[in-house]
Amino acid sequence: MRPTTLLRRLLGIQQVRVLAAEFEEDKLVIDVAPSWSKGRCSCCGAKAPGHDRRERRWRHLDVGGVRCELRYSIRRVTCSKCGVKIEQVPWADPDSGFTHPFEELVALLSQKTDKTMVSNLLRIAWLTVGRVIERVVRRYGGDPQARLRGLRRIGIDELSYRKQHRYVTIVVDLDTHRVVWVAEGKDAAALDGFFEALGADGVAALEIASIDMSGAFKRALRQRAPHVRVVFDRFHVQGLVHDALDQIRRGMVAELREPDEKRALKGTRYALQRSPWRLDAVARRKLDELEKENQPLYRAYLMKEALAAIFDTASSESIHDDLMNWLTWVEAEGEPPLLRAAETIAEHFDGIVAYVAVGLTNAITEGLNRKARVVTSRSYGFRRLASFASMLLLCCGGITLPWPHVVPL
Repeated sequence: MRPTTLLRRLLGIQQVRVLAAEFEEDKLVIDVAPSWSKGRCSCCGAKAPGHDRRERRWRHLDVGGVRCELRYSIRRVTCSKCGVKIEQVPWADPDSGFTHPFEELVALLSQKTDKTMVSNLLRIAWLTVGRVIERVVRRYGGDPQARLRGLRRIGIDELSYRKQHRYVTIVVDLDTHRVVWVAEGKDAAALDGFFEALGADGVAALEIASIDMSGAFKRALRQRAPHVRVVFDRFHVQGLVHDALDQIRRGMVAELREPDEKRALKGTRYALQRSPWRLDAVARRKLDELEKENQPLYRAYLMKEALAAIFDTASSESIHDDLMNWLTWVEAEGEPPLLRAAETIAEHFDGIVAYVAVGLTNAITEGLNRKARVVTSRSYGFRRLASFASMLLLCCGGITLPWPHVVPL
């Protein structure tokens, strides 16, 4: 086997000719050229006459632990459609100083670890990691329009990606469990770009949207997709009642004067907030004492558990009446914090009822949000929305990258 053939196979890049190679200080420099002879436009790929050659280098995967660079005298071409552009090469994007395999390795590592580790391991700048990820997502994420095709059931939620209350709105395909849209802000305007990109046919194909009880998202759906059935996540609804129960307990603690009584009531938080089947003997004993000594707080606890039981056991035929009976009970005997929670539930009644009929929660969206928070945390935040959106699509958008050890021969 000739040395150039061996090097070509080691590079693992298709449509490349290896011309020569040499060691230059601490790196291996390989002279390459495209397998085609006539220049091609880097924008449209059309053949075009070339001129003005200039030597350029691209960082490639290390060979035997030695830094490797590809060298080629690249041309400018005059395309009849695009004008004067740089020549297309099969191993790299026109705006990149790295080969495709190297960028794929950067992105593959970034899916699993922090950018600082990637930067140190591959000996590139920290900011370069983010730019490489943007290019890889552009290359492997496909056309943004393609991610939006076939959407039927979506989840919408907001997420903070940096300090000073900088938020993004995330749209998730609940059928494929993938993030399909990221936009800055958490108001109704943040979804305008999504609906515009989706188009009239895409909007018409939407059936269900699972959201928290955000008035902004509800308003956007009502204005742009009024036919979509809005489902409010049960865990956000239950969270309202949990918070109300804790407010009642803390209010009672504040009114007590005896230190022992205050300490005893403070110690009931765990027993009140946990599900009954997850309580130990000590917590159950505290609940028994509350039933005897503090009827208002114990009644609020029963209201919390009754709402959870409705979501667990009600059918699509009974949920309306069950929830109405619960609201009536709270209105008659509930403490003020529970009354406020019941008012919020009454305002979102139809969407809460739809949860039981559809059986869909925002758990997938919240799970991806949790993963997005991990991505944000290990990157120590993002300065630019584009960097965060690219990292989010890389880690949560279903992008599959090739492993660097799988070399085409």
